[in-house]
Formats: sequence, structure tokens, C-alpha cells
Amino acid sequence: MRIAVTGSIATDHLMTFPGRFADQLVADQLHTVSLSFLVDNLDVRRGGVGPNICFGMGQLGSSPILVGAAGYDFDEYRAWLDRHGVDTESVRISEVLHTARFVCTTDADHNQIGSFYTGAMSEARLIELKAVADRVGGLDLVLIGADDPEAMLRHTEECRTRSIPFAADFSQQIARMGGEEIRTLMDGATYLFSNEYEKGLIESKSGWSDEEILAKVGTRVTTLGSRGVRIDRSGEEPIVVGVPEETAKVDPTGVGDAFRAGFLTGLAWGVGLERAAQVGCMLATLVIETLGTQEYTLRRAHFMERFTKAYGDEAAAEVQKHLP
Repeated sequence: MRIAVTGSIATDHLMTFPGRFADQLVADQLHTVSLSFLVDNLDVRRGGVGPNICFGMGQLGSSPILVGAAGYDFDEYRAWLDRHGVDTESVRISEVLHTARFVCTTDADHNQIGSFYTGAMSEARLIELKAVADRVGGLDLVLIGADDPEAMLRHTEECRTRSIPFAADFSQQIARMGGEEIRTLMDGATYLFSNEYEKGLIESKSGWSDEEILAKVGTRVTTLGSRGVRIDRSGEEPIVVGVPEETAKVDPTGVGDAFRAGFLTGLAWGVGLERAAQVGCMLATLVIETLGTQEYTLRRAHFMERFTKAYGDEAAAEVQKHLP
């Protein structure tokens, strides 16, 4: 099963200031702020929903195809993804713009000052999925993740026109989208992904009820945080899957992307929806125990030991035969 993942490609530049921002601000001079903070460290992390999902799929051995736009500074990031089983040949490289970047400084009180540079991400709207499909011999599913809004709309329309099954996954872009855009992006989707809060926002903005949305999409997948995930299909009983026990809560960033990686890999393996969700929840648990979205290592024996403990021998036997 050939799965393409479209979505933002970005790096995070995270710094720590040992003092308090509030101590550096003069109340009657806020209209003319000019400050520079001497920070203790710089942590550069690979990110973006597209690479985060593809990295997890690569760890599970499913050879995902990354589709998105990056800058001429992408070489090192590309090499990292290539080494971890991701097909990066369909990434568009801008000739003039840097890869999208989030730059953030956090003070001793955990207040943050950050900026997001979209950069090359804006060129994702120039990517045609037909070229991707022709290169790899066809696409069985395209996940349309958070990206340049025009790119998301273009990819969705192209999937519908070319009868390519697609999964709608708005995540961070829901806040800036209107009802018409949201209706356009999910109508006809094979899968619709969201967390519990986004689920309510999708219904509120689209004006469609849960039942109406289920009539428009094949399968609705809603992550519930520590309570796991719920899968709904029109006219069928919901499937609810819990999460494995965590060893620690280190960093929640990228947990949703990891779930999607596991779930999509389960689909590629041909296992059922419940089993795919279990794989997604197990991978998400590994990510929440790790600092960074792509810093975890999937060790087969360790993965299977914890998967078996969480979901039982029968589920483990079905999954184990697919793991590389």
C-alpha cells in the first residue's frame, strides 16, 4: 500500500533565558520595546507534521512518501529522513526561501516569545499529486495534513478529481479556516483525523452535526488524550482503544503525529481499524516519553513487549509479523 503524507516541513529553534521577561519590561516604554536576551542554550529539533508522521511510519517499516515544500537548507534534514526509511523525492525545494522555522525563547517562568516563519511552506501549493503518483506507480491513500492552506485545498480537490482516497487532518490550521474551507477539505474523505477539541470546532465551524459529518466521510478518528482514541463509522458501533501505560510524561509534542504514523502503518499492513489504532497508541506512548518529535528509537523486542502487555497476545501476534 503506497501512502503519501502531505504536510508542513519545519525546524524548531528553542532557546532558554535564565531570567524573567517581566523583569526586562518597562511599563511606560512598551510602545518602543527593544530587547536582546542572552540565552543559555539552543536546541534545534526537526519538526513539521509531514516529516513527524513519515518518520514514525519509517520506523515501523512502511516506506511513506513525504510531500511538501522545503528550502535550500533542507539537505541535512533530508539525509536524516532518508536514513529512517522516508521517501523524500517528492519534496519541492525552493530556490529562494528557507525551510519553515519556529524560533522560541522560554524564560524561567515558562513564558515564551516565539515567531513562526512560513518560508518555503508557501510553495507547497505548487505541488501536483499526479507527478508523485506517476513516480511511485500510483497512490493508495494521501494524508492531507496541516500545511499551506492553498496546498491543502489543492491536494484535496486533486484527490477527488483523480479518485485517490484521502485522509483529512487539519490540526493546527483549523483555527484560521472558515466553514466553507473545512467542509471542502473533509467532504468525501476516507478518514477524518482530529483530537477531541478539534472535533467540536470542526462541527461548530462547518455547521454539520456529528451524524452529518459521518455521512460525508468514511471513518472518523478522534484522539482522546490519555483516554486513547475513538473510531466512528456511520451505522456502526464505535471502536474505542486505550493507551499503554507510560513510563514518564516527558514531552507531548508530536504525540498526535506519532498516532497517525502508527495508524496509517496499520492500514498499510492490512490489519483492522482496532489493531491499527493500537499500533498508533503504542507509538504515541513512545513519543510522549521522549524529548523531541523524532528522537525516539523503535526497538522491536521492547515495542512488542509493551504492546503485548497493553493489548494481549492475540493482538501482538497479528502485529509482530509485520514489524521489521
